[in-house]
Amino acid sequence: MNKNRKLLLLDVLMLPLCLIMLFPFYYMAVNTFKTQMDANEHPLSLPTAFTLDNYRQVFAQTPVFQSFFNSLFITSASVLLIVLIGAMAAYPIVFNPNRLMKAAMYYLLCGFLIPFQATLIPLFELMRDLNLVNSMSGLVVFYTSGSVFSFFLIMGYMRTVPKELSEAAIIDGCSVGGIFWRIIVPLLKPITTTAVIYHTMWIWNDFLAPMLFLNSRKKATLVLEIYQARGQFSVDWPTFMSLTVLVLLPILVFFIVMQKHIIKGLVGGAMKG
Repeated sequence: MNKNRKLLLLDVLMLPLCLIMLFPFYYMAVNTFKTQMDANEHPLSLPTAFTLDNYRQVFAQTPVFQSFFNSLFITSASVLLIVLIGAMAAYPIVFNPNRLMKAAMYYLLCGFLIPFQATLIPLFELMRDLNLVNSMSGLVVFYTSGSVFSFFLIMGYMRTVPKELSEAAIIDGCSVGGIFWRIIVPLLKPITTTAVIYHTMWIWNDFLAPMLFLNSRKKATLVLEIYQARGQFSVDWPTFMSLTVLVLLPILVFFIVMQKHIIKGLVGGAMKG
């Protein structure tokens, strides 16, 4: 009974916090169905006259579908490479520990500790010299720097995998590549799912990198369209917020569907350890 009271008290305390967190989303969503005048006069109330004109205007003036597929390509390709490189880098360090592998781990750790903002100028110069500026493929290459975080995330989970499995596979004549793809990778599904979720949300919502490395409207991401739309639509906030809702909706649905895998992946490694 005492435990139930504590849980009830926690729920009561968390409810106002949830309402505070949800208020900006309510404010944004409800004003997308209002006219400009209605939004200015009654910003917090429900629409006096429900309208979809703001969404029609967004689709008429903004290449939403093209930007959506740009974001989808960049995010999908980047996340795939990030998780793959992170897992492949963690495998030799965990299953073949030696001084060289330990030095490589500390080298990656040093790179992980350097903030992205501190390397913006040399990064841009490097991307320019490699002809990767204003290229979606170049932006994918840039995002693969997130492999370092994926590496440490997967490495911690991979250490919980019994080494006897790989030793038994070697005795049976399985190659190193076969051990990795047939035995290790299937066991990493919970943590790789967690890594996919984190990096998908980061890349889909990222603004700084597309702003720096993409200067063509045909290659712009959805988040970059929000920035461009603010000047295009001036102070037409209902239209501006309608585009924002369209950008947030896919990643919101993705997070709601996949959120249980975040805890499952992180807790799974702790329980095995």
